[in-house]
Amino acid sequence: MAENNRFMESSLWLRSLGEFRRLNVVAFCGMMCALAMVLNMVASISVGPYIRIGFSGLPNQVVAYLFGPAVGGIFGAALDVIKYLIKPDGAFFPGFTISAALGGMIYGTLLYKKKVTLPRVFAAQLLVKVAVNILLNTLWLNMLYGKGFMALLPARVVSNAVMLPIDTAIMYVMLQAVDRTIRKYFEQK
Repeated sequence: MAENNRFMESSLWLRSLGEFRRLNVVAFCGMMCALAMVLNMVASISVGPYIRIGFSGLPNQVVAYLFGPAVGGIFGAALDVIKYLIKPDGAFFPGFTISAALGGMIYGTLLYKKKVTLPRVFAAQLLVKVAVNILLNTLWLNMLYGKGFMALLPARVVSNAVMLPIDTAIMYVMLQAVDRTIRKYFEQK
């Protein structure tokens, strides 16, 4: 049984990577990149120097849902670099690129080719918020600015805890709409 699960996991990643062979997928990723850039510029709120609330991650979630963990991870990493090149905000730090890739991979692993359910979306949001936003990104901020990890942690835990139900609801509604409207367009025949 465990061998079958490993095969299915590697098959999931290979299927996801194969999505890049289609021009409509690459074009859609480009449009989602442009949308993420616009959302980053007009729909982001900074709460102090270490906390930012925004909606530029929504296009990454759509890409990861539609095309899987490999595309989601590559898209997340590329988008992080492109966002920095177009609108630098502080020093570039590759740790945040790793976090962006990991977030896309988590969303893709939990959502790709699966029915959108509230518990599944909540699990994806929870895992990204704990592993990426709270742990990894706090570590990156600690390394980048020299602030104590434990000094940064409480505010980051509170902000992510507050945003968890909000982001879960937004993502669930958004993926339901994507599922009804454009998912069929990208399904392979």
